[in-house]
Order: sequence, then structure tokens, then C-alpha cells
Amino acid sequence: MLEYRCSSVDWKPSPVVALANSADDSQVAAAREDGSLEIWLVSPGAVGWHCQLTIHGDPKSRISSLAWCLAGSDGLPSGRLFSSSVDGSISEWDLFDLKQKIVLESIGISIWQMAVAPTSLLSVDKRIENGYSSEKEESESEDGSDSDSEEEFHDDQSDRLIAAACDDGSVRLYRISDFNKLTYYRSLPRVSGRALSVTWSPDGQRIFSGSSDGLIRCWDANSCQEVYRITVGLGGQGSNSEICVWSLLSLRCEVLVSGDSTGTVQFWDSQHGTLSESHSNHKGDVNTLAAAPSHNRVFSAGADGQVILYKLSGSTNSSQDLKPSSSQKWDYIGYVKAHTHDIRALTVAVPISREDPFPDDTLPDKSGARKHRKKGKPVDFTYHKWAHMGVPMLISAGDDAKLFAYSVQDFTKFSPHDICPAPQRVPMQMVHKSVFNQTSLLLVQGISDLDILRLNVSTDSSGRASTKPLVRVKSRDSRKIICSAISNTGSLFAYSDQIGLSLFELKKNEIAKSPWSVSRRRLPTLPFAHSMIFSSDCSRLILAGHDRRIYAIDVSTLELVYTFTPCREEHEGESPPMEPPITKLYTSSDDQWLAAINCFGDIYVFNLETQRQHWFISRLDGASVAAAGFHPWNNNALVISTSSNQVFAFDVEARQLGKWSLLHTTVLPKRYQEFPGEVIGLSFSPSPNSSSVIVYSSRAKCLIDFGKPVEEDEENDLPNGNLSKSLEGKLVNMGLKLGKGSNRKRRLEEYQLEGKSKERKNFEILPSKHPVLFVGHLSKNSIMVIEKPWIEVVKSLDTQPVDRHIFGT
Repeated sequence: MLEYRCSSVDWKPSPVVALANSADDSQVAAAREDGSLEIWLVSPGAVGWHCQLTIHGDPKSRISSLAWCLAGSDGLPSGRLFSSSVDGSISEWDLFDLKQKIVLESIGISIWQMAVAPTSLLSVDKRIENGYSSEKEESESEDGSDSDSEEEFHDDQSDRLIAAACDDGSVRLYRISDFNKLTYYRSLPRVSGRALSVTWSPDGQRIFSGSSDGLIRCWDANSCQEVYRITVGLGGQGSNSEICVWSLLSLRCEVLVSGDSTGTVQFWDSQHGTLSESHSNHKGDVNTLAAAPSHNRVFSAGADGQVILYKLSGSTNSSQDLKPSSSQKWDYIGYVKAHTHDIRALTVAVPISREDPFPDDTLPDKSGARKHRKKGKPVDFTYHKWAHMGVPMLISAGDDAKLFAYSVQDFTKFSPHDICPAPQRVPMQMVHKSVFNQTSLLLVQGISDLDILRLNVSTDSSGRASTKPLVRVKSRDSRKIICSAISNTGSLFAYSDQIGLSLFELKKNEIAKSPWSVSRRRLPTLPFAHSMIFSSDCSRLILAGHDRRIYAIDVSTLELVYTFTPCREEHEGESPPMEPPITKLYTSSDDQWLAAINCFGDIYVFNLETQRQHWFISRLDGASVAAAGFHPWNNNALVISTSSNQVFAFDVEARQLGKWSLLHTTVLPKRYQEFPGEVIGLSFSPSPNSSSVIVYSSRAKCLIDFGKPVEEDEENDLPNGNLSKSLEGKLVNMGLKLGKGSNRKRRLEEYQLEGKSKERKNFEILPSKHPVLFVGHLSKNSIMVIEKPWIEVVKSLDTQPVDRHIFGT
């Protein structure tokens, strides 16, 4: 297949300024400088990392820190997520409605860091799927941070306190309530300098604050009186008013760790404030600290781009509580340098090792299934084994916009994993044969503008392609664009910001001075959208509103044609929207089917002819849907690629798995289960005779031909290679719907035996040299690959790499 490559598309990702792990450790939140927030599903190792959702926040707020806690988190085991801003406000991020809500109006003073009071209720005994549970949490009590709080707040977790380090030198305490507001509680006495960092002791009885005057102060959380103060400069023996204490960390073994602007990491006796250990291994400011769950390993990172590990001398990998000791010694172990720029944040999360709750008798022929799972040679310890061993993950992020994951226990043994090789990938859509002389067009969605480019393909064998700008449309008041779409003819395109929708018509002028013109078309007043798509015949614009309804607009009359309300079960009459927001939309080429997918991986299939919901597919093995699409080869075939690197082909008309999935889903080749990078898209051949699809990530492409059998690997011992019992049981049940009589008794194993009888190779994987942003078919035998060398992206960033400029030199 002929590949044309183009690298002329602008791409400038925003730095990551803060990280936080969820209360159940299944997710990591990453806040970027442009106000957007990403929620990542934590994976054990290099396979399965997935950006579950993105919330477009206020770009002017300038997030300074994140805090994730369990307080009042009904229905969401991940907890409630808060962010502080340099403008002095605190926001809560609604992960169900995908909104940023101000819970504390600006206090007029910058908030540099937040810390949530600890709780003894660290576990939630509930099966968590994909970071969301539809069941309500049981109200649980906790020990408050105040002696008199028991009477006022004794019924649930709403008495949690947030400590905010403020620019005026004070630390303010706020109560978390269920009324979408933070309630001011009290302030610690104001000190000289700015309060830059704050943390709680593990028992919640003390608060530690670090400031720009080079001092660390210990406060009694109940009386708010100062217990002692530490002078950080010169190992605690001298003073230096220029030293900034950027980060503090309190450990269970009565050790306080500090990181400051001199590049020094110091370990203190938190009970008395005396220095235990001092390390000056960083070549710039220490911006952030993190600890392993066992609290016997501490990580530091900062302006030199290094992540450094310190380990408690004589400790093991066990997670038992450490006993306080005055003779504790912390050893410098080593460093890893994966980032090219300053590191702003660290966090530690523990991937969930999923235990199947279903009894064995739900799985047909369980003895045979067990033999199948145990078959194969054991593999050496790798990233893929972390899921079974419960190994914590360290995540780092910073000014180079990337996120890296490390093994906490084998930090120096394994290279870090680049979670997102293409951070904030530019959304784009290609029209391979437009109405304008069959020209190929590319719609590129910027932060606050849309570009329509003409693709020019070279006629020689170089495989090069270039773009020529045709038109640029800017959003009103430079508002951030959430989603966009272009019709198959290229003559209509639309976008949505957080205020509303806009529809445009592109025209080519033969005589006028400007060869291209754009005219706005007036749409009916509708909610802003999380996703949108044009029907294949370009007659309708379909959008997923933020009110969790789906709307279809006739583009000729500009009237609302129909409205869908996604639901799990059929209801008589209209029901209020109760499902999570829809973030992906796909239509079949004959415009009969619409697939709507929410951010947690549930799929709703609608019949556009009868204008009714046809089918609901619950999330598969708790995984999100990374990419999907209807195959032009068979309009009833919905192809799904999940965040756990599984591929499914559904027959939506028959409401069942297609035969290809029944044959091959449980025996996908190991090379695909180890597919590098997160799947970001599918590209189908425009020819109705082609049965293939290209699955692509930022790192590689994989060609899957549904007309060919799958070659099963001899060794298939990876977690992603074997489905869980619950999913395998679900697939068997779907397979049992294949007709009547004897066909209903056919088991999954019989289908697999059919597939093994043929010996033809499939699932060819082609790695990419540069980060891939988009892949699309130009014809049956040629594709367009939009990529960008990462070195060019680095050059476009606002900050310089640390190798060229180190702070203070």
C-alpha cells in the first residue's frame, strides 16, 4: 500500500502543570496550562494507558494544583476532583457531566498548592469498572481534623478539610460539602513571605507549610498554633531568605521531606523538626515530591528534568507500616531522565488487578477454558506482569507536555514508558474526494480556530505530501473549540465551543479576488456539543449535546429533525437523560445506523430509519472504547477497538457479535496485544469490496483484514491475551443468539477451532518513526499519514529544554 506522508500541520501541546491520582488509584488527572484536564486510566506497564476523557476548562484560570478526595463522592468511587488557580479560585471538575464548576470564588490572592486532610477510609469495597460505578456509595464516617467537628459533621465524609497555601503567607482551611461549594473554616496565622507548599501529617493532627522565606512551619491542626519552625538553608543550620520551599511530603514513619529552590531534598524528624538527611543531587529547583504506598521510597523531580529515587536503608518491598526510628537513613539510589524540560508534577497510582466476581459456573466448559489459559511458556518479569503483582506506578509530567510512567519497585531496572507520545493530538478529519474537483481536504481543529487545508500529493515515488491553507475560521471571542466535523463533500463544516454551535458553508469562487469564501448558516438554539458528525449523505448534522441528548439537524432547512435520549433499557415515552455524556459518534455509510459511545465505554446504537434506539452494549471488560467505526464493506458491522487492545466486530442489526469476533477475539496475536501506544483511530478503505481496516496509534499502524483468519501465537501469556471470565461469558452469551435450534448450542471453542484450520497471516504491524497524528485512506491502495517529528514540536514550545538552559546557570 502506498503511503503519503505530511508533516506541515501545526502542533503545539500545552505543558502539564499538576497531577493527582484518584481515591481508588484507578485514574490519574493531568491539568494543562491551557486550562484543560485529562483523565487517564492507569495501566500496569506499557499496554493499556488510555486518555478516558478531556474536559475543556477556563484557559484563563491557570491551574496551580490538583486534589482528589473521597468526600461526598456519591456514585463515583474515584472521588471528587478539585483544582486551585493562580487567580485565587478553587474549582471542582464534574467527571460525569464533563464540566468545571467554581466552588470557591476568587479570594483575590493566588493559591499555590492544596492538600486534602487524610482519611483512614482508604478502600472502597466495590467492583469498579473504568473509573465509574452507577451504584451509590455507602455513607462512611471518618475522623475529622478538628476536635469540635464531630458534633457538626458526623454523618458522612463531608467534613473533609482542604488546606490552601496562599500568596499572602497564610494557609486557609475549607470544608468540603455536598452543596457544590467550599465553606471557609479558619486560617493559620499569616507568616512572612508566600506560602508555597502545604501537606498534612498522616494522622491529620498536624499541618506543615513551606514558604518563600526559607522556613518550614509545623502547625497543630486543632488549635492552629505553631508547634515549631525549621530553617531550610544550609541543612537547617543557617538562613537564606531567597530559598523557596516548593514541595513537602509527610510520611507514616514520622519523616517530613522537603524540596527547595537550591535543588536540595531534605529528610526531617517530623515530631521535633530536626534534620536527618540532606541530598543535593538536583541541578535546579525541586518542584515536586512523591512517595511509594509503602512510604519507604521517595521520588523527587524538578527543573533539571531528572526523577531521583531515595530509599530507606534496610527496607524491603513490603507495604507494611514503617516504625518510627531516630536512626533512619535515606540512601540515594539513582535517577532517570526521560523529560527534556522541567518536571512540574509527580504522583503514584496502583493499577487495579481485576478479580472476576462471577462464579466459575457462569463459564461454559470451564475446565477446557482453564487449560487454554494455562497453556504456553511462562514469560520473564516484564511490565505486563505488574497487573498480577500489584506494582505501583510513578507518573511524571512537565513542560514538555508528556507523561511518563515508571515502576516504583524497579525504578532503575526498566526504562520509563511514554504514556502519550502525541500529547494533545490535533483533531482532524479528511475528505478524500470533495465536490471541488475531487480535491482532498483536511479539517484541522486548533485551540480557537478551524483550518481547511488542501492536500497535495506528489506524483513521483517520494511519497511526500504537502498542504495549502484554503480558509481559517476563528471562534467568537477566541473561545476554545470542543469538537468539529466536516461533511463528505467538503462543502459544510461545523464546530462547537462551550457556548453554542456554528455551521459554515465553503464555496469556491471562480471570478472573485479570493478563490474561497465561507458563509455562516444559522442553526437552531441547542446545547453545546461534546461530539458531532455529518451523515454520510451530508443531509444531517448529528451532535451529542452536553445535556446528554443527541440531536439531528437537517442542514437544508436548518431545523431540528429528531432527538435521541441514550438509555440502557427501553422506556415507554420520553425519559430524562441519565447516562454519561456521549464523546464519540459514528454513522454507517448507508446512514441507517448511528453508534454513540460515552466516555466510560458504553455503546448505544440507534436506527436512523426508525428513529429509535436499537441496542445497548455495556462496556467490555471495564475498558473504554479507544476508536470505532462502521465498515463500508458491511454497513451492519461496527468495529470497536478498546483501551485494552481488544478488537470486536458487532453485527448491530442482529444485536450480536459478528462471526469474526466469535472466531478470533480470544486468540488475537500477541504482537497486537503488545501494540505500541494507545489506539487513536481507525481508517477504512473507501472501496466497498475491501474487508480491511487500519488501526493506528501515535507509534504504529496495524492492518486487520476481516476476510482473513487470525494466526494465533504459540505463547499467549499476557494479561491482555486472555479475557476475563465475565467478558468471555458475555461473548459466549452473545454468540448463543446466532439463530435457532442446534446453532444456539454452539460454543465459543467450536468457532475458534474453525479459525485454526486456516494458516494465513494477519495483523501486520508497521512502526512509525515520528508521532502520528492522523491516518486516512486516499483510495483503496493509498493512505495519507499526518505526522510530526517530535524535535520540531520541542522547538516550538515556549520553554527551553533543560539540556540547553538550566535554572540558575
